[in-house]
Order: sequence, then structure tokens, then C-alpha cells
Amino acid sequence: MLRIYDTAQRAIVDFVPRNTATVSMYVCGVTPYDIAHLGHGRTAVVFDVIRRYLASSGLSVTFVTNVTDIEDKIIARAADRGTSEPELAQQFQDEYWTQMDRLAVLRPDALPRATEFIAQMHELISELIANGCAYVIDGSGVYFSVESLPGYGALARRDLAQLLESAGSRVSVDDDKRSPVDFALWKAAKPGEPTWDSPWGAGRPGWHIECSAMALEILGDGFDLHGGGDDLVFPHHENEIAQAVGAGHAFARYWLHSAMVMVGAEKMSKSSGNFPSLATAIDAHGGPAFRWVVARTHYRRQMEINDDALKAAGAEIDGFNALARRARNAGVVAPMESDIAAFCNVMDNDFDTPNAVAVIHGWRSAANAAIDDGRLDDAAIALAQVRDSLAILGIEIDDGSADHGDARIDALVAARTAARLSKDFAESDRLRDEIAALGVVLEDTAQGTLWRRA
Repeated sequence: MLRIYDTAQRAIVDFVPRNTATVSMYVCGVTPYDIAHLGHGRTAVVFDVIRRYLASSGLSVTFVTNVTDIEDKIIARAADRGTSEPELAQQFQDEYWTQMDRLAVLRPDALPRATEFIAQMHELISELIANGCAYVIDGSGVYFSVESLPGYGALARRDLAQLLESAGSRVSVDDDKRSPVDFALWKAAKPGEPTWDSPWGAGRPGWHIECSAMALEILGDGFDLHGGGDDLVFPHHENEIAQAVGAGHAFARYWLHSAMVMVGAEKMSKSSGNFPSLATAIDAHGGPAFRWVVARTHYRRQMEINDDALKAAGAEIDGFNALARRARNAGVVAPMESDIAAFCNVMDNDFDTPNAVAVIHGWRSAANAAIDDGRLDDAAIALAQVRDSLAILGIEIDDGSADHGDARIDALVAARTAARLSKDFAESDRLRDEIAALGVVLEDTAQGTLWRRA
């Protein structure tokens, strides 16, 4: 049975979905005002693997992630660039999904944009006002009253006294608010900013209300999983819960949070200016290497993603591809399905990808040893286990079959093999150079020479 670490309970618990055969999942998405960084990549890959694993277990998964397309940073960046907020948000949203496609991150079943759900936010805010959990300040907007909701702070394990003490550093202070920890649901219009009409005057939504409104509208009360980076636990996720519960709704049953990416001893963040570009990392090392380096660290542990780690991950991916090419060259045909129970057993323990990686390496070693010994049936079984487990991690191994059959390259490789056998090493080297000039990499193995495009 799948067991997960639920942030709300601070414990590993049995995962029991709302409906037996389905899982509803909401993961906080990006605020597209800048390029994607390594932290975006890690979070996306973590929840993509969780989604893939749930689906591989036979569950029908509805996966929703949002786009915050109106927010203070978008407004400021659009003003700096002399463009509109929608144009800026669309530009960086498109760039983000370009990188996600390169990482083989599956597209969500729904990708709601905040500005498309203004009516649902108005409805939720109206419910909060009616229930006494929100109040209007003329000329300022609508605020959530934190003191009106018993249990506020439970997700982040912070009581009201602690929150009041730290309010100045984490929550904007407005002298008209009833309490410094109250937060904005609807912000009154300001000159030069985008606005929408509302029952409380022209303005725009606060940051937190959008996710509560969109998750409830698309997935319904009591949906299964809510995910995001652990930097969102407070205040964003805490406030999402407060808004939903204060309006009389059941919110997420379980909470999953992935840890931060570090740069040296510092947490990576755009505000610190220490955020390496995700595109640069993928350009240098490839999408599979990035996914593999993420898988080697448990999602709840902080990690550093750097060139050395990505190079090492890339070498391991090359090893899996080399196994696949060896197997193809030896005539090994993997079955359509395999028994990956050992992989599933460790993944069932809170998506334990580091131990899953160890299991896959064991099967890789077994497959290579079986090929060495001529036990092709055993090699086929182990190869299928490697293939099917890697697929759940979002990595497809390359056996070179897409390149196989190019008559010119096949002929050059055969001629080089003949030259080597006749000890005509000058001709062998010349042919290798000619092949390399075509963008082809050779690999000499005990079973013969394999080739692939660089």
C-alpha cells in the first residue's frame, strides 16, 4: 500500500484517495515573470514522477497546476519592460513549458490561469464575508480575518502569538486591518494596474485566493493531493486552507511538499539573484540527466544541482543507453511487460526514488552480466525491468534503433570493423574520423561496434 508523508499530519500515513480508482491532484504552478530556474525544474520533475507513479499503479489521475498570471512581480516587470502584463506572462509561461517539454514533464489535465477565474474568486470571497471570516476596508480591499478561524497556522505549526510576532517580516502591514496578520483577498485598484469589477469596487485578487478558488472549482471539495515547494507552506498554503475552510469547504486531504534547491550553503531564490537557468542546465546535460539527478535525492530533502552532479547523472544515463544498445546488438528482445515489484515496494514508501535508483542499478548490472554470460532470456527480463522502471521516472532509454538502418553509416562502420580486423589502423582511424564528421559516436563492445548520433 502506498504511504506518503503528509505535511499536515507531520507523519507518513496510508494514502486513501477520495474515490477508490481515481486521484485528484493540484500542484501550485509558476508566476511567469522571469525564466525558469533549477528549483522550478526540480519541483516539476518531483510531482511529474509522483503523477506517473500513481498512474502506473492503475489509478486514474487528474492533475491540475495553475498559472499566476497577475501578481505584483508581473506588474512591476511589465512596467520595467514597457509591455502589458498578459504579454509578459504569456512570454514566460511559453518559455517555462518549452523547458518542461525538454524535461519530458507531462502536460497537466487542466492549466487554469488566475485571470480566468475572477468570478469564482468573487464567489469564494462573498462566502467568507457572509461567514464572518472576511471584512471590507473602503479604498483598500477585502481582508481575511485570521483570528476568526480557530486552528489557523496548523499546517505550518505556528500559533497566533508566533504569527503576530513575525508579522512585520512576512505579511504586509496595513494600519486599517483588524490584525497585522490578516491578508488580502481583494486589492483595491491602483493607478496603472490591471483591474476587474467586483462587489467591493474595482481591483484585483490577492495571491492566495486564486488557488483556493481554482482547486475547488476544478477538483471539488475534499480533493486528494495538494503539492508544491516547501517554501509555500506558509503563508500561501496555510492561507489556501483558511480561505476554503472559512467559506465552508473541505480542502485537500493530503499535502506534499518538495524541498528547496541549494546553491552552496544558500537556498536558491530569484530574490537572492543566485538562480542558475534551467535551460542552461538542460542545454549542457540533457533532460534525462536532470531528471536522474533529481531522482537520486528524496523529494523532501534539500539538494544542490550543479555541473558535477549533472555530469555524473549523464554518465549513468549513458550507461543505461549502452546497455540497451548492447542488448539490441546481442539480439536480446525484452518482453512487453515486466515484474517491477521491487521498484514499487520502495516507491510505495513515500516515493523513495533514491532506493528506486538503487534497484534499477541492480537490474542494469544483472542485465549486463547476463549478456556477458550469453543468458539472453535473463538479460531480456532485467532489461525490461530497467526500461519499465525508468519510464515511471520519466526517462526513456535509447537503444539506437532510431539510427539503425542508415545504410551509409552502417557501411562505414562495417568498413572500419574490417580495417581493424586486418590491422589497418590508419584506415580504421580515417573511417572513425569520417564517421565522427557525420555527428555519429561509436562504441566498441565485445558484441561489436555500436553507433549513435551525438
